Amino acid sequence: MAASANKSLLREVFALFLRLGLTAFGGPAAHIGLMQREAVENRKWVSRERFLDLVGACNLLPGPGSTQVAMALGYSRAGWPGLVIAGACFILPASLATLALAWAYVRYGSLPLAQGVLYGAKPVMVAIVAQAVWNLGRMAFRRWQLALAGLLCFAAVLAGAPAFPLLLVAGGLSLLAAWQNARRTTAISFVLLPVGLGGAAATAGFASIFLVFLKLGVVVFGSGYVLLAFLKADLVDRLHWVTATQLLDAVTAGQLTPGPVFATATFLGYLVHGWAGAALATAGIFLPSFLMAGLVGALAGRIRQSKLAGAFLDGVNAAAIALMASVAIVLGRATLLDAWTWALGLASIVLLVRFKLNSTWLILAGAALGILLRGLL
Repeated sequence: MAASANKSLLREVFALFLRLGLTAFGGPAAHIGLMQREAVENRKWVSRERFLDLVGACNLLPGPGSTQVAMALGYSRAGWPGLVIAGACFILPASLATLALAWAYVRYGSLPLAQGVLYGAKPVMVAIVAQAVWNLGRMAFRRWQLALAGLLCFAAVLAGAPAFPLLLVAGGLSLLAAWQNARRTTAISFVLLPVGLGGAAATAGFASIFLVFLKLGVVVFGSGYVLLAFLKADLVDRLHWVTATQLLDAVTAGQLTPGPVFATATFLGYLVHGWAGAALATAGIFLPSFLMAGLVGALAGRIRQSKLAGAFLDGVNAAAIALMASVAIVLGRATLLDAWTWALGLASIVLLVRFKLNSTWLILAGAALGILLRGLL
């Protein structure tokens, strides 16, 4: 009976994250918005508070944040097998789609035109992010001190402050306030150890490809877009495996596909060493996340049992929602450019909030409408 129940849970994890892997356009904040809607609101896998803790903790990790949230949710639902299935289902569609674009790029010298998909899908994703910020913000900002911290983080990130230090500062201030209120003398130190690997050889051998991308998976903090600076430093400037133009084309391919932005590594691996290079780059950059996300899923509940550690996480969560809000603003500015995109965004908000429309169908409808509108405009 237990085995049957476990299989049922794994099927649930497989179905949800495969669907998200096939339809989750819009970047990390949009992915987290979709997961909040599907795993928290619709399926009740975890509470909003638990989900916030997973998001906050994953924001403190290097690597692809939204992918790690997917893995942590898989772990929360079905243990380590659920983590592996969630991660694989979320990563593989993006990697395979990016690999197909890389093949077409090498064969034909340009990327297939898919701007219509983004034109219609991104306004829907803006709506999903906005709804997630609203839902999660009500939990994250449950005290005025946390609301103030979130507001200050929001202003700071819009002013250009780096995201990761803001998370640490917000968490530290929240911890300090809790310590003062409790009048405790317990000293707690949160130590982040920078982890890195030595630089790979300039020759693009199999081991070198794997180690370079493994290093990136371990040391890149922030969103998938922060990865681009590291890719340029390693692959273009230091190793000369690709040109700056090829890197830009790889980034474009990552934008045209759903799922994690880190799937850009698949495109670059293919350019460097064909199919094998794509597989090695993909495995290297995502492998560290499976372990780190599992630790987050296992420890998040225990962290809450400590008042001081829970206070630290409260501050991190407030900052994380502020970061999501800032991404929604940036994404909205880049996406809502004309009357059609504004209409799509506003209609999506109404359909999501008033009619509880399934987000996957809404994304697909937006993508189809975008292709149609691009053809007519």
